[in-house]
Amino acid sequence: MAAVVELVAGSYEQVAFGYRVKTDEEEWISKADFTHHAHTASISAVAASERFVVTGSKDETIQLYDMKKRIEHGVLLHHDGTITCLEFYGTSHLLSGGEDGLLCVWSTKKWECLKSIKAHKGHVTSLSVHPSGKLALSVGTDKTLRTWNLINGRSAFIKNIKQNAHIVRWSPDGNKYVVVVDDTVNIYDLETASVTGTITNPKRISSIKFLNNSILAVAGDDEILRLCELGKEKSVCEFKAHETRVKAVDSFDMEDYCVVVTASNDGFIKMWKLLLKEELDPPTLLGEVNTTARLTCLAVWKPSSVQQITEEPAAQATTSEELAQELSKTKRVRITMEEVILEDEIPRMPVFLILTRWWRVSVYVKKTNSLTGFSVLSVSSSVLVMAVDWIGFCYAVLVSAGGVTGYVKAGSTASLAAGLLFGLLAAAGAYLASQNPKNVWLSLGTSGSLTVVMGLRFVNSWKFMPAGFMALASGMMVVKIITGMLKTPHKSS
Repeated sequence: MAAVVELVAGSYEQVAFGYRVKTDEEEWISKADFTHHAHTASISAVAASERFVVTGSKDETIQLYDMKKRIEHGVLLHHDGTITCLEFYGTSHLLSGGEDGLLCVWSTKKWECLKSIKAHKGHVTSLSVHPSGKLALSVGTDKTLRTWNLINGRSAFIKNIKQNAHIVRWSPDGNKYVVVVDDTVNIYDLETASVTGTITNPKRISSIKFLNNSILAVAGDDEILRLCELGKEKSVCEFKAHETRVKAVDSFDMEDYCVVVTASNDGFIKMWKLLLKEELDPPTLLGEVNTTARLTCLAVWKPSSVQQITEEPAAQATTSEELAQELSKTKRVRITMEEVILEDEIPRMPVFLILTRWWRVSVYVKKTNSLTGFSVLSVSSSVLVMAVDWIGFCYAVLVSAGGVTGYVKAGSTASLAAGLLFGLLAAAGAYLASQNPKNVWLSLGTSGSLTVVMGLRFVNSWKFMPAGFMALASGMMVVKIITGMLKTPHKSS
């Protein structure tokens, strides 16, 4: 009988690793539980709740895993850029941030996006949820620290900082928070929102973790892990954790001690036993595992009510290459999404599948049993949010067909070339409008030019087909675009 503890790590190799740890022995043993080729680009973030583990990637997707049912649960797609940070609040909500500047709040019940907030003008680099669940902090590349009221989804406070911060974390009691800028940890008091102390690390800081309200574990671009006391504003214990730089640090509590988990570029995940007392002694190594991959992020899955499980035969771990070969058989996953966009934020887009971005659709159609150790059950949910300018694409086909018709009937090479050229421009314009309703200038220029050209031809010939028909269709397209521009909401002043 052993307590359930799962170490989940992401890597540059696009693979998520899961290791089950036996915690009832003197020397902890980690066994491979799953190895999953989760993404089409390197994994940039991972988070765990009591039931779910989620991974975010540079491929702009968030993968979901149900750790209790032991199935791949689906994919979330809303961000337009790298997923930079993920954090659960309890078992009910997930927050995500990305390079598109968005901060999204997801319900874990139906995996709906409850709010999508334009949090920063640049990238969102880090976020942290207050223990009460009512506030969240975010930092970004616009040199601001923002406090968010999660009740109404609005910005509660904005603080300008001199440099771009890349990490922000609340303390466990919620009375203070820390902001990391390069090699410096700035300690803030909640009531005054001012810096009360500063801790400097010899190297750029890559990851931090509160072990309790006063001890902060700091990992940097070297092999040393430092345990810093906020009251003394300095490192009180440090030790060599890995042979190369430490990329991520996490922790969990046992009955009478704390377990610090570290991951490194050298591929090792290590577990350290630390007694949290007045005078900290260097921790002792409980166990380690070599993933042979370049690790980027780390999370510990440990249910709050620790389960006891019977020993099961370990599933045979597979390599990422074997899993990649299994992706040929597909199964579509999809859920609906309710999006609440603030009135002073980005414009709302209709919810459709954009067929032209086939490379992103491919993310959704993966074989559900590609996760070794997880049963083949129905994949329950993912999000697909894309806007499609169907009228624009139909107009592009019409223009191209007109050019081909002119060539077939009259042998006009000029009509064929013009039809294909303007059809291509119209299709490109429709694609741009699908990505952003404000990107209508190519469509407007194409349809406007054709309105003038075909209108002049109609005046000279007074033949409705094809000149008059094309002029009418192009004119209607111009009216449609201008009407859409007038309806598109703008930022409030």
